[in-house]
Amino acid sequence: MNYIHIIALLALLQYGFFGIMVGYARGKYGIHAPATSGNEHFERAFRIHANTLEQLVIFLPTLFIAGAYWPNAVIALIGLVYLCGRFIYWRAYTKNPQTRAIGFLLTAVSNIILIIAGLTGVFFNS
Repeated sequence: MNYIHIIALLALLQYGFFGIMVGYARGKYGIHAPATSGNEHFERAFRIHANTLEQLVIFLPTLFIAGAYWPNAVIALIGLVYLCGRFIYWRAYTKNPQTRAIGFLLTAVSNIILIIAGLTGVFFNS
């Protein structure tokens, strides 16, 4: 079983879920498209979704590149930390944006590790 593929698909599902939460917040707080501001709670949901996309652009390519050089289970485990970090970020930012640091740190560290794993794989296995 390719755990990296499972993690990648879960990351996409997670991103979709965050998008659904933006739509829910739009309805709940009366923010009509194309507006992206007007209620603090809507703006939090919107920023969570946008920040997740910003991180996903780094995460997915590095997940697959690192996975080409390192054991599938190890890279998938790093990916799992990323996913947990994103959920922690979502929960914290929804309640109080000032408490998002742990979730963001787990996301960023996972991405940095994947970048390093990918680079070392490329340069030392060529």
